[in-house]
Amino acid sequence: MKDSHRKSGLVLVALAIVVFSAIFVCGCTGNSGVDNPSSTTEATKATVQTLTVTGSTTVLPIAQAAAEAYMETNKYADIQVSGGGSGVGVQAVGTGTADIGMASRDLKASESEEYPNLVQHVIAGNGIALVVYKDNPVDSLTLAQIKLIYKGEITNWNQVGGNDMEIVVVGRDSSSGTREFFYESVMDEENFVSTQLEKNSNGAVAQTVSQTPGAIGYLSMGYLDDSLKALDINVDGTLIEATVDNVLSGKYPVARNLNMFTNGEASGLAADFLAYILGSDGQVIVVEEGYVPVA
Repeated sequence: MKDSHRKSGLVLVALAIVVFSAIFVCGCTGNSGVDNPSSTTEATKATVQTLTVTGSTTVLPIAQAAAEAYMETNKYADIQVSGGGSGVGVQAVGTGTADIGMASRDLKASESEEYPNLVQHVIAGNGIALVVYKDNPVDSLTLAQIKLIYKGEITNWNQVGGNDMEIVVVGRDSSSGTREFFYESVMDEENFVSTQLEKNSNGAVAQTVSQTPGAIGYLSMGYLDDSLKALDINVDGTLIEATVDNVLSGKYPVARNLNMFTNGEASGLAADFLAYILGSDGQVIVVEEGYVPVA
């Protein structure tokens, strides 16, 4: 009888140990499997969140640098950034294939009509530089001369004080926001010369001009480097250099806003990332990449 009572007691003790162990393990790991999350926020951040950003190659360097910096201190974030042009960015965010669309121009009327819920976020300013082969002796052009070159009415550098050499006109393709802005602000919506070489990115323009002695191209100031010569803009006899300071002061005549668009008001990781870019750390990145801060 005593043995029977003893065995029953041992069974009860063993069951109690199993139950206690199970409770202890569950309490340590939680439903998410994260060891001892100190708060709901930390538990949520332990799950990787993905943000897709696509569009303008002008905005691209800012987005890439900001994404890398943001992910360094926010390990839960996976921010995927790609180019393709402003038109691609607007369409992607409008149709829901991207969380943020980048554009180096404002929305077209047709885009506003097709995607009425898009919200604009101005994240930087930017000047468009006119660039030539680094050994070209021409240092400046007026906006009128630039327009005539891109219309095909000035065809030789000797017509603007340079060497006897044919001008090779380099521009952007139809999906480019930089092209759209240039078309409106410099060309006054008059057609480009049919022989223009159309490139799909700022980088492609820079590469072509740097390797072609007779070339002229336009690109974001953020892409300027020693392989290119940036022309001053002659405004009523005053030569205006393509610099951040001249864009900030309003002196440089070919400048615009750079945008990120969301479909509706930004929320979650998209809102956090935009707030980071517009904050002090993000605006330092804007300046470091050769663009103009908005604050």
